Amino acid sequence: MPSKPKARTTKKKSKSLAVRDIVAAIEPLAPLHLAEDWDQVGLQVGRWDDPATQGLLCIDFSPAVLDEAVNTKCDFVVAYHPPMFKPLKRLVEGGQIGRSLNDWKQALILKTARKRISVYSPHTALDAVRGGVNDWLCDGLGEARFRNAMLLGRTGGGHQKVVVYVPRGNAADKVRSAMARAGAGTIGRYDHCSFNLDGVGTFRGGGDTQPAVGRPGVLETVEETRIEMICFADSTATVLDAIRAAHPYEEPAIDVFSLAPVQPDPANADGQGRWMGLKTPVTPEVLARRVKKHLGLKQVRLAKPSRFVNRAGVEGKVETVAVCAGAGGSLFDGRWLDHPDAYITGEMQHHQVLDLVQRGKVVILAGHTNTERPFLPRYREMIEGTDAGRIKWKVSEADVTPWVTV
Repeated sequence: MPSKPKARTTKKKSKSLAVRDIVAAIEPLAPLHLAEDWDQVGLQVGRWDDPATQGLLCIDFSPAVLDEAVNTKCDFVVAYHPPMFKPLKRLVEGGQIGRSLNDWKQALILKTARKRISVYSPHTALDAVRGGVNDWLCDGLGEARFRNAMLLGRTGGGHQKVVVYVPRGNAADKVRSAMARAGAGTIGRYDHCSFNLDGVGTFRGGGDTQPAVGRPGVLETVEETRIEMICFADSTATVLDAIRAAHPYEEPAIDVFSLAPVQPDPANADGQGRWMGLKTPVTPEVLARRVKKHLGLKQVRLAKPSRFVNRAGVEGKVETVAVCAGAGGSLFDGRWLDHPDAYITGEMQHHQVLDLVQRGKVVILAGHTNTERPFLPRYREMIEGTDAGRIKWKVSEADVTPWVTV
């Protein structure tokens, strides 16, 4: 069953916070480097220095949600799905309706910008992070024997270690902080991670130099700190720029090392999807009822073979489950195709379902946003526990699934 939220201290509400301060507060809840490479996460609309007074949470940022934001004076929207997922080639409003499938989206973005409303999207980063959407989905399935991330690897270019030598004291502190702000020093759910070693450096500047320590043409000896921090390879250039801006030397000594991949502990790792073992195996029907109850639904779709036997050889009982919010079909391909007894997601292609059932698997489909929207109250509690909780937050009432049962 869902765990009760931890007690938190009440933060004094502020009249407003700058957009940059809100983003800085909520991004660690779902670090953007956890998002899939194809995703469009982060701030999508807005100005970093604009003040925001109230926040609104939704899954789909629609015209109805924008009207709700305007009417309730919410000027910062966290939309789980990026409203500009596919690039907009133009921003044009009015004229012939229906000329382009993006007409309504163009009008939405233009009106949002005119109203000075900011829009931020966490999407797959919020799926991947421990304690995010996928872990929340697992909370309603029963007591877990194990719960691991479905580690499939990322294609972001791996990690690199950046090493720099800085005079001891305040200069080293300044450079370390600049590197962390640029994205270095994040290991799992920890940030500002660094290794520091004191030593002695020597240098001699040419006649046209302006050394921060000593004089040109004189061999100098300086007590220095060697700072080591890791970062994603695609962030290295930004980290190097931050070092050069914060470093007191004209020519800082910097080393960059490419790191071999290290397989994380799946039980404590972030990653897309969850691979869960039930402490007490249950029938597919019981599992489906648990999904319905956890998501607050009247019905879900259940597909199973005429004779279901789990991987442990027990007939009629689900012991292992693969879970993915939204559309999990592609995640379940490859090496995860045969491991679990059951697959739980929002939607999946018909032929994927057919294939899994023929392989002897159970499939439970709850509807794409039905697996995401019920998480929003929990997400609001997470945000309210950060510095962004200094402004008011509400869950959208206009954001609903487009489907109705008739």
